[in-house]
Amino acid sequence: MDRLGANPANSCPLTPLGFVERAATVYGDCPSVVYHDTVFTWSQTFRRCLRLASALVSLGISRRDVVSVLLPNVPAMYEAHFGVPMSGAVLHTINTRLDARTVSVLLRHSGSRLVLVDQASLPLIGDALRLLPPGHEPPRVVPVEDPHEKTLPVPAAGTLTYEGLLEKGDPAFEWVRPASEWDPMILNYTSGTTSAPKGVVHCHRAIFLVTLDSLVEWAVPPRPTYLWTLPMFHTNGWSFPWGMAVVGATNVCLRRVDAAEVYATIARRGVTHMCGAPVVLNMLANAPEGARRPLPGKVRILTAGAPPPAAVLHRTEAAGFEVSHGYGLTETSGVVVCCSWKGEWNKLPASERARLKARQGVRTPGTAEMDVVDSDTGRSVPRDGATMGEVVLRGGCVMLGYLNNDEATRAAIRGGWFYTGDVGVMHPDGYLEIRDRSKDVIISGGENISSVELESVLYGHPAVNEAAVVARPDEFWGETPCAFVSLREGAAGKVTAAEIVAWCRERMPHYMAPKTVVFLPELPKTSTGKVQKYVLRDAAKKMGPTGRGSSTSKM
Repeated sequence: MDRLGANPANSCPLTPLGFVERAATVYGDCPSVVYHDTVFTWSQTFRRCLRLASALVSLGISRRDVVSVLLPNVPAMYEAHFGVPMSGAVLHTINTRLDARTVSVLLRHSGSRLVLVDQASLPLIGDALRLLPPGHEPPRVVPVEDPHEKTLPVPAAGTLTYEGLLEKGDPAFEWVRPASEWDPMILNYTSGTTSAPKGVVHCHRAIFLVTLDSLVEWAVPPRPTYLWTLPMFHTNGWSFPWGMAVVGATNVCLRRVDAAEVYATIARRGVTHMCGAPVVLNMLANAPEGARRPLPGKVRILTAGAPPPAAVLHRTEAAGFEVSHGYGLTETSGVVVCCSWKGEWNKLPASERARLKARQGVRTPGTAEMDVVDSDTGRSVPRDGATMGEVVLRGGCVMLGYLNNDEATRAAIRGGWFYTGDVGVMHPDGYLEIRDRSKDVIISGGENISSVELESVLYGHPAVNEAAVVARPDEFWGETPCAFVSLREGAAGKVTAAEIVAWCRERMPHYMAPKTVVFLPELPKTSTGKVQKYVLRDAAKKMGPTGRGSSTSKM
């Protein structure tokens, strides 16, 4: 056997791009992408992706060039996930809710050559390009028109638009296969909840692996109807643009996500699967009765992106959804840890099921290893559900590294592990539970307080809609928990800060309860729905240190 090994037949580069080619063969006449009354089949989607790749090459785009997209969940965004890398280029999705300064920074840092831009974002991209430094060659802008939106800015006459670009392309184009499965395919920037965004580079191999891994872990059947509530610019929709091609899904696109539209689309299209951060679950669970529609059947939701409070999971499932919970990062290209469900847990009370489901879980089949370690020694912490450490991962889904940032890459990938920056505990049954970002742990009188644990208690209060906890300086303890809370509709003015504190003190050690409660109409969030804790930390610091007594504030 010593002479056996890799050969040209068994070592061709792994890539997810062939999934759409296969879908055109297996599901050719089946609907692929639906947007309002526009319906494409898989044969049409494949040809449109080839046209896009061909047209990009004709414009001078070549291997490893960066092509950016600034688009909501519309058909062009789905097509770009195949068509851009089929040209040999690297796909860079930009969050549509960013400001012009940040977009300009990303375009400059990525070296983007061309950007596909939604009509609604034309003013934004114009402002971003004007902020580029002198001498930096700006990317070519190709507007993507939306015939269903009548009030959006119209491109200047004679401008090459997306549909015009596709008309220039060859539907029989021989797409550019990667020379190596380690070739870069994706560039994503971290959301910057704790620091400045970093450019995360993923290769074809990683995207191939995480795509199939996610389908297996979520047990996605053939021909589901998938609703795009998760932005495709958010870690490439957790790999599901490519995954839905594998199973021949009907991708239902939504430009905007609000509770009434989501419920109406689920009912109208017979949606079976969707993804979303906990903020989306909270929106659906707390939707007013007038916005709700009866679910047409079992609707499965995969949630990740932030630790979901058990109370939110409980309310979402009470509304009729079947929730699965996973964990991943921009640096892992999708979900790599999942709370794999055990049948015997179904016999438990609903509140206990929600508590178990709120844990992040175990590594997915495609993830090699996961652990919780002492950050200083690198040794595994005890599996006692109490000792906190840093979550580390390794496997084929981990990034190549950060673009033009060797120092950050070395800090994140060391000793054969990817250090996530997330703080968690390992339970005796081997299930992981995230307790915080390392920068969000509150140290009060030498005791570590998990903001996530306190937030979970706050979400259990019947009047609380959203909650986030940060550290506030304290004259005696050093730091104490400061809770920022938004209340559910109709609860404003009926709940006091003292009542919120008492609720927490009844359910956890007193030192872990908030010393300060601030009521806000809505918590500040990133464009992907994560609470902007750095904004709240700044607000807490500006309040000044607390003294011996309790403190309450309003903003």
